[in-house]
Amino acid sequence: MALPELRVGIVGFGFMGKTQSHAYRSLNYYYDPAPARITLAGVATHSQASWRRAVEEWGFTFGTTDYRELCARGDIDIIHCCAPNSLHKDVLLAALDHGKHVYMDKPLCRSLEEARIMGEAAARHPESVTQMAFQYRFIPAILRAKQLIEAGALGRIYSARVCYLHAGYIDPQRPFSWRLDVEQSGRGGALFDLGAHVVDLTRHLLGEFAEVLHLGETMIKERPLKDDPAVKVPVRVDDVSLMLFRLKNGAVGTLESSRLSTGAQDEVRFEAHGSQGAIRFNLMQPNFLEYYDARPPEAVYGGDRGYRAIECVARYPKPSIYPGPKNTVGWERFHVHSLYHFITHILDGKPSQPDIADGVKTQSVLEAALRSNENRQWTAVEDA
Repeated sequence: MALPELRVGIVGFGFMGKTQSHAYRSLNYYYDPAPARITLAGVATHSQASWRRAVEEWGFTFGTTDYRELCARGDIDIIHCCAPNSLHKDVLLAALDHGKHVYMDKPLCRSLEEARIMGEAAARHPESVTQMAFQYRFIPAILRAKQLIEAGALGRIYSARVCYLHAGYIDPQRPFSWRLDVEQSGRGGALFDLGAHVVDLTRHLLGEFAEVLHLGETMIKERPLKDDPAVKVPVRVDDVSLMLFRLKNGAVGTLESSRLSTGAQDEVRFEAHGSQGAIRFNLMQPNFLEYYDARPPEAVYGGDRGYRAIECVARYPKPSIYPGPKNTVGWERFHVHSLYHFITHILDGKPSQPDIADGVKTQSVLEAALRSNENRQWTAVEDA
């Protein structure tokens, strides 16, 4: 029986565009049977030179400098947006208007106002499956954590501490880029770029946010232009974001996002403490989820109490075949499984999650954080 074909159009072909393209091309290596035959049909980039290189080196059928041309083509089923945040809203609206399924990079957009427009558009087009690139939901250890929490293994959740730490911007000579430009990225720096992931992860595992108290700081206040290093331009987005939060279920916690965490590479840390147990996870040790069961009785020398490491490794359910259940897992694999989830929901005609509505809810938390930073007070998260 022939596999169904899905033709993908990628908007933006920087690091994430390449990552996602490779993930699409890898699906048939990781799953047997593969969910579909994926064709990298089109690519839209900021310059002709960029799309020509993508066509020649990656095998796209065609390229363009206009994402609207990509969205309008009848031979494309999926629009996958890896462009700067400033383009997300317009790409989504154009794609939905032409009946495409949409996979959207994070954060959803630059503001809650834009997010609500996008959410309303997605709701008007239920035939189009949408998904956000919150790939950390698809780590085996996080999938296991979700199982444990839903089974009540932690009991009532009391508190959490969540971090996403990078060190990529510690060099003050790193050039100014669109991620530091308010017009292109929005008013959040580390808050939007990294915080979006861990806000979503907190929502996904523990519940919705009620209110936040946020401090965002710009430590390196100017950076050189890439093409003219002698010229320095001001940076108006945060390098470091620190947040206290209260969830609607009463749990409290801290959430930190930083681009200046010297010594960190790509650290997502997640700890949650409940009445009956606790979990902790670090992306730099992605093969294990640590779980503490507080239900065994106290005993001499500790008895059976203590954190134990659950060897989640690459144990995705079938039809996942690669890497095998005994092999280690890695960052790119999370993107592949996220896309597998997206593709199978398209083929089944079912809504996928995390979808655009999840993106809107995450954006609402980010917006509340920005308001809190301005007002220096606890700020309610608006319903989205």
